[in-house]
This record gives sequence, structure tokens and C-alpha cells, in this order.
Amino acid sequence: MGTSTVSLCMIVKNEEAYLADCLASAKPFVDEMVIVDTGSTDRTVEIAQRFGANVFHFPWCDDFAAARNESLRHASGDWILEVDADERVPPELAQEIRAAIETAAPGHFLLPFDNYIGDRLVRYGWGGSWGVMAAPRLFSKGAKRWGEQRVHPGLRLDGRERFLEHAMRHRVDNNISDMLARLDRYTELRAADLREGKGRLSPFLFLLRRSASRFLKCYVFRKGYREGRWGFLIALMAALYPLIAQLKAELERPDKG
Repeated sequence: MGTSTVSLCMIVKNEEAYLADCLASAKPFVDEMVIVDTGSTDRTVEIAQRFGANVFHFPWCDDFAAARNESLRHASGDWILEVDADERVPPELAQEIRAAIETAAPGHFLLPFDNYIGDRLVRYGWGGSWGVMAAPRLFSKGAKRWGEQRVHPGLRLDGRERFLEHAMRHRVDNNISDMLARLDRYTELRAADLREGKGRLSPFLFLLRRSASRFLKCYVFRKGYREGRWGFLIALMAALYPLIAQLKAELERPDKG
């Protein structure tokens, strides 16, 4: 390994099905692994410790951003690589990361993603808060900070932005049932943010236009049509996300009984 050090950062909860493969893909090239566990009841912590990870416990409060910032706080490396348990770091990406950070000034790198539904690689159509095609996952220490929203939080990014060529491998969902469950989970969290003023409620007609715009963005402009029915389904999830989240915020207020 070179002179620059790399910390892997991750938040987990009940990820025993995915975690070992994820850590095995990263362990050969990172200098430390920082894992924040948010209340696992399975073998997640045991698996993390078996791979030599530093495990920190953080009470889960439906707040991805707070948990992610907690993991960054414990990292000691010059550079940080954020990974989720359902992601894998291919060897060619690991080599590219190591080569890039040896001469890079402080800042961040956008990593492309190969997104899978089950075993199917779905290249087109991602976006609109429903999957990503690239994200700033590699950054120098202190160059990234997560915002306050529970889901899809904003980011503060410092320093120069650059791009890597090789992709992170991401198993987004196993099947349609997983996609629907994720839509329900994400809209619950977004609705909670809206109730607390972390975001703005929109007039209903504007909300409908926004949903239609998201569908067109994913299905047409991001070429989701090239994925056939899967592309249509991804665009539909992206369109429904803001609509259902706001309806939950308005119609399922705790004070409405």
C-alpha cells in the first residue's frame, strides 16, 4: 500500500446476508474499516468483527445522515470510502482508488455505479431519488458532511471534484417486492422530515407536475426505456416517491389520530 491511508465507512443494521461479501471485497486495499451498527439483532456485528472492523454502536432514530456522520467522525484515514452492505468493490475499482489518492489534492471523487435488481444489471433510468448512477463516495477526510434529512440527505462537499472510471457494484433490490418495500420505507422517512419542516409541502397540482417530470427524466432523458419494463418500473418509483411522501405527511399526521 502507498503512503495515503483509506478508511472504509459503513452504517449497518441486520446485514448478515450481505456484509461478509462486501467487507471481503474491500479488505485487501483499505487500512481500516469503521462500521456503525444501528441496532442489529442478527450476526452483523460478529461478521464485522471477524473482518477486523472497528464497530461502534449508534441508537437508530430513523436518521441515515446522523449515522453516516457518526461513521465519518471515527475514521482516521487520509481518505474515506463510503460503502453500503449491498455494494461490492471490484478489484479494478480498488486499484484505481489506490492509484488516484496517491497524487490527488484534497476533495472528492464521483464513483459510477453498476446497479442490479436481482442478478440483472440495469444501466439506465436511475435518478429522481431512486437509485444513483454516480455518487461522491471517495473523499479526503473532512471534505464531506451529510445534511439533516432522514433519507436522501443533502451534502456539503469541499475541495476539487474528480471522477473515477470503474464502477461500484450495487445490488439495489432483489425483486419487485423489495422495490415496493423500499418505496414504503423511504416515503415514511421523507414524510417525517416534511412534518418537521425539513422540506417544503407543495400545492397538489405542482406535486403532480413534479412526479410527472421525474418519470420523464428517468424513463426518457436517462433512457430507462432501454431497460424495458424494469426501466418503466424504476421511473414509476421515482415519480411516486415525492407524491406518496407528501400524502403521508399530510394525511397521517400523529395529531389526526
